[in-house]
Amino acid sequence: MKTRMAFLVAATIAALALAAAAVAGTITATATVSGAGSMSITGGSSASMSDTLDGTDQTASWSVPFNVTDARGTGAGWNLTITSTTFTDGNGDTLPTSASQIGSVAAACVNGGTCSSPTNAVSYPIAVPAGTTAPAAVKFFNAATSTGMGRFTVTPTVNVSIPGNSFAGTYTSTVTIAAVSGP
Repeated sequence: MKTRMAFLVAATIAALALAAAAVAGTITATATVSGAGSMSITGGSSASMSDTLDGTDQTASWSVPFNVTDARGTGAGWNLTITSTTFTDGNGDTLPTSASQIGSVAAACVNGGTCSSPTNAVSYPIAVPAGTTAPAAVKFFNAATSTGMGRFTVTPTVNVSIPGNSFAGTYTSTVTIAAVSGP
């Protein structure tokens, strides 16, 4: 009887083991990820700086953070360009067209997101072109191929030279920043 009971227990365990092996299998999971197909720049409103004339040439700086989003999903890289109009006070007084230079640019992944940090190959300082009508833009920051995917806060620091013989007043300039595909 004990032999028969042991045989039944062994047979039951073997049957359960075969049943468990019979239901094992593999599954292939596929995920299709689409890019939104675009790049965008948001934020970055107005910038201001101040300086007190003392008869010497001086430099004042401004910086305004803005967001760059690369949601294309291609890894094609991108670059940022800049141009501007001449600083003018509205009374015919201007700062030189060579007054502005980008001294540095910081880029950081926006909180709450995952990104591949941009690899920038641009050296500083970069002269910001200026004219009565904004001239052709120049590249001031880039993300090499396979970098810069996601959403970033980019903050350029612009240094403005103010000659010692400038007229006192409030000077304004229109600055245009664009994102262009490719490093």
